[in-house]
Amino acid sequence: MIQNQLNKKQFILTKNRGFILLLALLLSITSCNDENITDIDLSGTWEVKLDSTNIGASENWSATKFEGSKIELPGTLDDAGLGKPNTLEPAINNYVMSNLTRKHQYIGKAWYQKEIEIPSAWKDQNVVLSLERIIWESTVYLDGQKIGSANSLVGNHEFELDHNVTPGKHLLTIVIDNSNKFPNINVAGTKYPDKVNQDMAHAYTNHTQIKWNGILGDIELKALGINQPKNLQVYPNSALNKLKVTFQQDIKAGETAHCTIKSIKGEDVFSQDVVVSKMQNGDVVFEIDRPETLELWDEFNPNLYNVEVTTNSGKVDTNFGYKWVSAKHGDLLLNDKRIFLRGNLECVIFPLTGYPPTAKADWAKLIKQAKDYGLNHLRFHSWCPPKAAFEAADEAGFYFQVELPHWSLVVGEDAATTEFLKKEAQKIINDYGNHPSFIFMAMGNELQGDISVLNDMVADLKAKDNRHLYATTAFSFQKPTGTRPEVEDEFFIAQWTDKGWIRGQGIFNSKPPHFNADYTSGSAHIEVPLISHEIGQYSVYPDMSEIEKYTGLLEPLNFIAVKQDLEKKGLLELAPDFTHASGKLAALLYKEEIERALKTPSFDGFQLLQLQDFPGQGTALVGLLNAFWESKGVISAEEFSQFNSEIVPLIRFEKAVYETGETFEASIEIANFYEQKANQTIDWTITDQKGNQVENGSFNQVDLKIGNNTNLGSIVFPVKVSEAQQLTVTVSLKDTKYKNSWNIWVYPKDVSVEVSQILVTTSFTKAEAALKQGKTVLLNPDYKTLEGIEGRFVPVFWSPVHFPNQPATMGVLLDEEHQAFNSFPTSMHTDWQWWDLCINSKSVITDSLDVTPLVRVIDNFVTNHHLSNVFEAKVGNGKLIFSSIDLTSKLNERPVARQLRHSLLNYMNSEVFNPSKTIEFEALKTVQLDATKDSFSTTDIYDE
Repeated sequence: MIQNQLNKKQFILTKNRGFILLLALLLSITSCNDENITDIDLSGTWEVKLDSTNIGASENWSATKFEGSKIELPGTLDDAGLGKPNTLEPAINNYVMSNLTRKHQYIGKAWYQKEIEIPSAWKDQNVVLSLERIIWESTVYLDGQKIGSANSLVGNHEFELDHNVTPGKHLLTIVIDNSNKFPNINVAGTKYPDKVNQDMAHAYTNHTQIKWNGILGDIELKALGINQPKNLQVYPNSALNKLKVTFQQDIKAGETAHCTIKSIKGEDVFSQDVVVSKMQNGDVVFEIDRPETLELWDEFNPNLYNVEVTTNSGKVDTNFGYKWVSAKHGDLLLNDKRIFLRGNLECVIFPLTGYPPTAKADWAKLIKQAKDYGLNHLRFHSWCPPKAAFEAADEAGFYFQVELPHWSLVVGEDAATTEFLKKEAQKIINDYGNHPSFIFMAMGNELQGDISVLNDMVADLKAKDNRHLYATTAFSFQKPTGTRPEVEDEFFIAQWTDKGWIRGQGIFNSKPPHFNADYTSGSAHIEVPLISHEIGQYSVYPDMSEIEKYTGLLEPLNFIAVKQDLEKKGLLELAPDFTHASGKLAALLYKEEIERALKTPSFDGFQLLQLQDFPGQGTALVGLLNAFWESKGVISAEEFSQFNSEIVPLIRFEKAVYETGETFEASIEIANFYEQKANQTIDWTITDQKGNQVENGSFNQVDLKIGNNTNLGSIVFPVKVSEAQQLTVTVSLKDTKYKNSWNIWVYPKDVSVEVSQILVTTSFTKAEAALKQGKTVLLNPDYKTLEGIEGRFVPVFWSPVHFPNQPATMGVLLDEEHQAFNSFPTSMHTDWQWWDLCINSKSVITDSLDVTPLVRVIDNFVTNHHLSNVFEAKVGNGKLIFSSIDLTSKLNERPVARQLRHSLLNYMNSEVFNPSKTIEFEALKTVQLDATKDSFSTTDIYDE
């Protein structure tokens, strides 16, 4: 027994000695590897203390280790559930409907603390702390001693701790203050009637991202040599035959460095010693001939390379793509080849987190979705994305426009703000300038004030970095700025020029549908690349099924409020149809917007506002995708990319509606921004709604140049029909994926119907008398005498909350299979043939009328009325169809109104006409009251 115990003790001792030896070996290995450690990841669990009363500095919280709340960094206080909890409830008011609601909110200073250990091998090294993406100011303390502060919304905050920092444990404290440091970068909101969350620039706002407090990306300690090279920049030249390389280091002119260039796949491109010289600003520079195997970068060939420079005191490297962006005769060129920007805004819309991702995979997913829909460009509205976005775009061949965090009406009034913005601009070109995806930079969004300040800023940037094109502002409502390029502008973003509109928002409501127009009259005289500003903004009804997707930091109280209101008003079951029908109308308008831009030879691109929803500024659901970049089921990526792609077949034709005896004529053209194509065949067909081919043709041996290829052939189709039809015209490039299609409507001229048993009248008095006698009545009073909402073809502009004084309807909704439309071919949603009907109408509020809508009008999601412009009901012993669409006047000039009237009368003559709802005529009379509505203009969103 004693011997067994002794043997057991010996075993334990031996085992412990083995463990000690193993531990010693591991420590030895770790010690040896200290020499190879160049950076330390500080992500993980930190302590945090909130300091809304600013007592942390006076009490010297950084001097000793404190106990606060636990938080995982990278991350934010919102992620940790810290801050003031939300107390808002769902309600349709300006507070709730302004934007998504944060579950927790905190503005002020927060102290983050963690114990760190400096490796022994870092003795006598420069130790740098790098913090990726902070709002807004950071201050760093080491062992209670203040290291410094940084202010930036666009890039890393970096701090040199000290090259004498001792190896061992240290207490690191970071104070982050997310309160507004320079209010003048962000004053657009102060002129809006709704003062809630008025900060509008997307770099600092609660409308899209949130004013989070924390650190989003890398949190690293780096060990750098005392004289290690840094800030490596790579510059192509306009002839695309040279490569200039600059970096920062204390090195004498005439010394040598070694330069190595490899493709991202690891293939050697260049490796040799180079002689350096010094620039006037102190940077080191050398230039080499472009290696023969160094290929160009663009959207179709995203060739990426790594350049490494080694000197006698260290090395530095960076990735780059070899490209040159320029302009010639007003055309936008990349590598001397014309390009066209098919763009979309990115406004920091990430509704699960309220902040942008810093992982490349997340951005790659977003960019893939954008490319699937035919886009090749993102404009970062009043903010600059993190490095991961650039990296993903570089690899995908995607073009970026970045902007300063700036949306101001008082540019130049505050010298400190101007100086801050100049530093931010310099940081953007230093941190992201090597990325080939970075082609455009603007000083902010819709800026007003002292424009000379913006011109000076652009001139300074152009002299420092010629890898990008610069603009003073992404449009301006200030005139003459906003109507023509400023003196320093290298590209111009506009809604209109001094010669007219260059986007369709107002045009589509004021002029009948026509498809032979472009924006040449307003754009041909502009001598720099021209991009149309924020086209679209067609509101889509909220998708109630989206509510359950908000599983993160933001609550969709705005959506929930709309759902509750719909439920209360008995409209909830129609919500999916509201979304689908309004979305189809928006898609229709986006298509024509894009095609007009593509037809304009003097255009260089467009920027949609936007493909996905914008959850702020009054819940601006202007997307065909939701805020998660997911389809709403309105239009597929394949369908959308038919008219939004590198090659798009187009036709010009006069109108959407034709009568027997007329001829449909269309001229074919192709916008080609891919590559020259010789000996192509263009096919065209006309088919009916059943898919039967009505007519077809081809054009052979067509050569396509880069740019606009016009007058490639004509489609001629004499119209001769006895029944109304919807036809589809399709043009395709044979043996390719490129095709496009358009609907037209053809009507007979003679549509007589027996009406002896029906009273057709504009008079309430006559209608009442006939209904008392049990007759059937089509009552079609002058819509101008009715109380209702002004008839419009286009839907709500942007948001009914943000712009309340507009006729805010969102298109028609009907059952296309209903027998009332047997002689009137239509979809369940608004299409181009509805233009005349919508314009010549009013939408009647039927909340208190127990009627059955035949043509329902979708109200906006703030008021949610039952609206209709054609409904049926029993009145007394009679049967009634009421139309607030003009189906009476000038029918010889209005074939669509004539055909709808014909279809309704056929229905009324049939046995199936038997309305299920009954009302008193006195109730119907309430719609007679005249209520004028304010007119609505999209000219200046800053007007109060």
